[in-house]
Amino acid sequence: MFFSNIRDDRKANNKAINLAGFRALTVYRFGRWRMSVQPRFLRAGLSLIYRMMEKHVRFKYGIELPYTVQLGKGVVFEHQHGIVIHGNAKIGNGCIIRQGVTIGNKSLDLPFDAPVIGNYVNIGAGAKILGKVTIGHHASIGANAVVTHDIPDYAVAVGIPAKVIKIKSEVRINE
Repeated sequence: MFFSNIRDDRKANNKAINLAGFRALTVYRFGRWRMSVQPRFLRAGLSLIYRMMEKHVRFKYGIELPYTVQLGKGVVFEHQHGIVIHGNAKIGNGCIIRQGVTIGNKSLDLPFDAPVIGNYVNIGAGAKILGKVTIGHHASIGANAVVTHDIPDYAVAVGIPAKVIKIKSEVRINE
C-alpha cells in the first residue's frame, strides 16, 4: 500500500520527485505506514525518523500534514508554504491544494471538528476551510475564500464568507 500510494503521488505530480509537495506526501505516507509496523518497539526508531522528516518538511517547505489526516490518492500540493491541515481532516482523491491553504477547525471549543474534502476538489491559494464542513466532489474553492459551511458537488465557491456562485456541469474527468 505504501509504495502503491507513492507511485500514485509521483504520477499525480508529473513524476517530479523534487517538488516540495511530493516530498511532503512521501513523508506523510511513511508516517502512516510506520504505524502499521509491529511489534511496537520496532516502530520507535521509525517514529523518530518520521518526526525528523516531518519537522524538515514543515520548516523547509511550510507544509503541515500530520500522519493522522485521511488523505486520498493523487493529491497535489501545487505550491509550497503556508499549508496547514488539521490532523482529523479527510481529503479525497485527486485534490489540488495551493499555497496558503488552511484546512482546520473553527473553534477552540471544538478542537476535533475538521473538514471533509471530496474527490477532485480544486482549492485556490489562500483559501480557508474551517470547521466541520463537507466540500463536495469536483468543487472549486476560490483564492482567499473562507468556507464555513457545506459546499455541494460541482460547486464554485468564492468570497468571505464563501458563497456558491455557480454549479459546474457534471463532466466526470479522471474517474
